[in-house]
Amino acid sequence: MKIFKEIKTSTAHSQPRTTQTPTSTPFRPEGAWKLVLLQSLIAEFIATLLFLYITVLTVIGYKKQIDHDDPCGGVGILGIAWAFGGMIFVLVYCTAGISGGHINPAVTFGLFLARKVSLVRAVMYMVAQCLGAICGVGLVKTLQSAYYVKYGGGANTLSDGYSTGVGLGAEIVGTFVLVYTVFSATDPKRSARDSHIPVLAPLPIGFAVFMVHLATIPITGTGINPARSLGAAVILNEKKAWDDQWIFWVGPFIGAAIAAFYHQFILRAAAVKALGSFRSQHHV
Repeated sequence: MKIFKEIKTSTAHSQPRTTQTPTSTPFRPEGAWKLVLLQSLIAEFIATLLFLYITVLTVIGYKKQIDHDDPCGGVGILGIAWAFGGMIFVLVYCTAGISGGHINPAVTFGLFLARKVSLVRAVMYMVAQCLGAICGVGLVKTLQSAYYVKYGGGANTLSDGYSTGVGLGAEIVGTFVLVYTVFSATDPKRSARDSHIPVLAPLPIGFAVFMVHLATIPITGTGINPARSLGAAVILNEKKAWDDQWIFWVGPFIGAAIAAFYHQFILRAAAVKALGSFRSQHHV
């Protein structure tokens, strides 16, 4: 028995051990990241183009319908808000897997501050979004040349009776609601829990846009998207739209920054985690 055990042990030791090879990473040709980035930029461009085309066309159509002093004519403010919110829901759903579905420089800026997007990608996204917005409004003017200028071209301007501070505050708060919703809807913990329902992320984002429009259309026409405001101002090219343009850049960027700080450093306590990591490294 002892000899049998020794033979068995030596045989086991003499057999070569098989090592588990690590899973090989998928082959990616050189420069593939450039193709992925290009696809993302195209997705942002087309999505913003479609967003401006549908929404500005809805605004012009509404103003044309109520031109005869019929308060019940057209889709109303509710319909305009649905057009903006509905298009964001559809486009975010379509492009989230490609570019992340930003469709808004303020959203991109907020994600950049949260270190979810690199500086280069953020800048390129913003350029693509602005170009898409200009082309989208340009398409509206081409197809509705008879009514485009007459009904304001869907441009964002501060309404009469409201001060600059009120308009700026409306844009800050409105963009905060939107970007905060984006952070919450795309939170990794929530995404893991609700991964079986893919529409849960685009749906609250679209509803946030809808609700903000209901509140701020009477004040500024609702910007909360610098590309949307820039595209309409470029194609309309009127003094009032350009004079108020800064409101629709400064306000959304401030609102996005506050939302990024609130979600990352207060709700998620990123500052506390960073401080704890620094202290542990210091003691080591």
